[in-house]
Amino acid sequence: MAQDELTPTVRPGWEGRFFEDFQPGDVYQHPLGRTVSEADNTWFTLLTMNTNQSHFNAEVGKASEFGRPLVVSTLTIAIAIGQSVTDTTQNAFANLGLDGLVLTHPVFAGDTLFSESLVLEKRESGSRPQAGIVTIKTRTLNQDGDEVLSFRRTFYVHKRGADLARSTFPRGKKPLTP
Repeated sequence: MAQDELTPTVRPGWEGRFFEDFQPGDVYQHPLGRTVSEADNTWFTLLTMNTNQSHFNAEVGKASEFGRPLVVSTLTIAIAIGQSVTDTTQNAFANLGLDGLVLTHPVFAGDTLFSESLVLEKRESGSRPQAGIVTIKTRTLNQDGDEVLSFRRTFYVHKRGADLARSTFPRGKKPLTP
């Protein structure tokens, strides 16, 4: 086929789930694992002003029961929530609660984290007819399958076709051509 005969077809990328797509009992194994580096841990500790030296002082970590620095737990939580966005809250507009958070296993630099979420419940919003409320349980596993944390999260999510859920992708001034 000659290049001038090629007619591109725009195919939408993953747009995330809308309220209608969530079904209690469904499990989403989020596709991106994340290896935590020592630099990640140090930067996040500095960014959040966490002054507990067990996260950034190798000598303090060496003297601890773990024998090395721990990854700051708020980084682990942030990664878990971030990993879940593509499958759960891509079309959400507000988190309403984070409940029952438990940190069940230490995380160290070099660990690779994976998260999965179970849909617990969903309901129509009484005040926002173009949205609903969904509650999920997320857990994060390390590379060995040890659960490092879990929590429940409740959020508002748009319904398909909601005015505020429309794409904001700009129209190119000229078409994309080969």
